[in-house]
Amino acid sequence: MARVVAVEAIPVALPLRRPVGFASGTIDTAHHVLVRIHADTGAVGCAEAQPRPYTYGETQESILDAVRGWFAPRLEGLDPVAGERARTACAGLKGNHCARGAVEVALADLAGHVLDLPCSTLLGGGADSIAVASMLSFGSPQEMAEEAIHLHETYGIATFKAKVGRRVALDVAAVTAVREALPAATLYVDANRGWTLAQARAAGPALIELGVTAIEEPIDLTDADGRRSLASEWSVPLAGDESCRSLAETARELAGAVGQVSIKVARTGFAESREILATCRAAGAQAVVGSQYEGALGAWASIAFAAGALWERPAEAGNFLDLAADLVTPPVIAAGHVSVPGAPGLGATLDPAALTYYRMDS
Repeated sequence: MARVVAVEAIPVALPLRRPVGFASGTIDTAHHVLVRIHADTGAVGCAEAQPRPYTYGETQESILDAVRGWFAPRLEGLDPVAGERARTACAGLKGNHCARGAVEVALADLAGHVLDLPCSTLLGGGADSIAVASMLSFGSPQEMAEEAIHLHETYGIATFKAKVGRRVALDVAAVTAVREALPAATLYVDANRGWTLAQARAAGPALIELGVTAIEEPIDLTDADGRRSLASEWSVPLAGDESCRSLAETARELAGAVGQVSIKVARTGFAESREILATCRAAGAQAVVGSQYEGALGAWASIAFAAGALWERPAEAGNFLDLAADLVTPPVIAAGHVSVPGAPGLGATLDPAALTYYRMDS
């Protein structure tokens, strides 16, 4: 039986092709944390954490502290295959969603290496390939349409989540431009809580007329009455993301305004993500595999979860393409799909030279 002997948290700074912007923040450099968990067999599991202080209150520094100070001493000596024992041992630390998610994914990657099985198989093995969706961050209407065309023509991606939450006229113009550029594309939008209630009421009908399939987090999360009102007025689901950071929050929101949930492995790992998916299905709500602008390592984790448990809809696994450099060999997207790796764990191969170059603690 394998045992965990060491847990590393390594700060990295990865360059982007261009800054990515949305209503709740802008990213110009990917200041992520690489989590590596070592077993006494020599096997290593890896995952990445993406700090989002404006959503979770986590910074790169807080993630490093949580992994090193809380999770590492509680994991050492445990069997990496016994995931529930690890969850129990690491319970008790509030918040720290991204730190916990990365630790749980790294442990699952390690378990896959120990068992010589892909994580997608351990999660259910539902599909050999999955369709990929990609987010379109802020830009002019022309820029957002051109990005969608590039992703479609180069990779075959045909499902897009357009970032909105600015001026209503600009948001509608941007989605109109994408729709006119790709008439057959599947579109949904994410306001990241950027609109007022009045703006959401103005934007919703226009966007629905353009064929969007969901409107994510339109207004402030504290306006429960406003969110319920919008959900009752719209013919498409009000989607939850920041409001659904955990199983408990998801259950609460499904009883309120939310009719679709963005499940992010980066914040709820594999186990809680499966619980959230089951809760959505029991409530008759839709679910999508969401993204918080992960690198390729995070994309491999999303792909594993989608292939194992939620393969019916395109997964937001394409935004590693926003990075100009990465730590692992990226997924290959062709005809809008990515093949699920048959290699153990997540199937990701770490580039030691890239880690040496982009790590911030050396």
